[in-house]
Amino acid sequence: MTRLNQTITRWQGMGLIATTLLGTGVFIIPQLTIQHAGDNAIWAWLILLLGILPLAYIFSELGRKYTHAAGPAYFVSKAFGVTAGRLIGLLFLFAVPPGAAAALIMTFKFLDPLITLSAHQLLGAELAVFLLLFFINRRGLQLSGRIQLGLALTIVAVVSLMLVVALFDQAEPVAVQQGDGDAVLAAIGLAIWSFLGIEAITHLATEFRDVKRDFIPATVGGITLVGLIFMGCTYLSLLAPDHSLAMVGAFELLLGESGRWIIGILGLISGLATINVYFASLSRLAWSFSNEGVLPAQLKPLNKHQVPAVALLVFILISALMLLLSFIAELDFTALAHWVNGAFVLIYTASLLAAWKLLSSRHRPAILVGLSACGLFIYCLGNAMLYALLLAAAITIGLHAQRLWQKRHPDLEVETSR
Repeated sequence: MTRLNQTITRWQGMGLIATTLLGTGVFIIPQLTIQHAGDNAIWAWLILLLGILPLAYIFSELGRKYTHAAGPAYFVSKAFGVTAGRLIGLLFLFAVPPGAAAALIMTFKFLDPLITLSAHQLLGAELAVFLLLFFINRRGLQLSGRIQLGLALTIVAVVSLMLVVALFDQAEPVAVQQGDGDAVLAAIGLAIWSFLGIEAITHLATEFRDVKRDFIPATVGGITLVGLIFMGCTYLSLLAPDHSLAMVGAFELLLGESGRWIIGILGLISGLATINVYFASLSRLAWSFSNEGVLPAQLKPLNKHQVPAVALLVFILISALMLLLSFIAELDFTALAHWVNGAFVLIYTASLLAAWKLLSSRHRPAILVGLSACGLFIYCLGNAMLYALLLAAAITIGLHAQRLWQKRHPDLEVETSR
């Protein structure tokens, strides 16, 4: 396959991979892990990082040797056939709506230090954002990659400044109750959210100047940087663990009263930008599956801006429905995040099994470590895996039913493809 724009160096790649994973979670997830594991939350992040690194290494190898836009779905398809690949692709597709709802709930947490909204006002504002994102995306007006990169770099700069000041001022973390082993596992189950998207590194391989030499070091280095930043934010959150938004409390303790505005506005903009990208990518994936006959043909149409507006609207409505259901059932961000984490753990497990067939035997120790890490993640998630398993089962049944229907109606299949 021809590789384009072969300009990324090792250090540039490390920065791109790190900024791909950093988002609103860096200001909130550490505080939530402290609520689970107390002082031991940092250990939860370290264990998670050690489990993620073998996954990142295997994904970088797969991306280096089997570069394809479909990522994990393509790897699984190469190893186990088209149906298995479509299962993984659709599992990702239908994992994003609860993920978008969870991300929006988390994003609006940044308003807490700024304004007070009732539960119903908050729900109305969140639904209004979904509507706004539809109108933004239907015209093809997406936030640029440079803005997204700039936001991530600003987050890194703010966190780094806070850590430097904390070290020079010798700020002491507030003593909180230490969590036991089960609490640490619960924290790991939640913290997996922060590494969702490591499969995205497979799409960067074609743009490296020297992919064989630089891709793996850039990937492992970028993932390590992200893990260290989250550990740093956990330490900072321990400076003000009882604050409604611990990173705001830590900023105000270290750098003054502007923290609620700087952290709040930065988190809000970054969160909306991330969700915007979710929907832009999701609509195009749904449109692609529609063209392949996997999803209904009604998702095919492009509007005058060459945007799959129908697919965009359908999945924004599904995400809005997930948000409404979470409100009615009084589900918080943590519950939704666990559902999404479970789906991605299944995707990563399938990718590792595909790597066992596709890569040489020298990679198998890393694959085994990665599979063991996925096993640990599944144990940490516990009952939350039920959503992912039921979703995978429903998709599998749907794919087999579709295949049987197409066998019995070949003429209709040909007509549809036209």
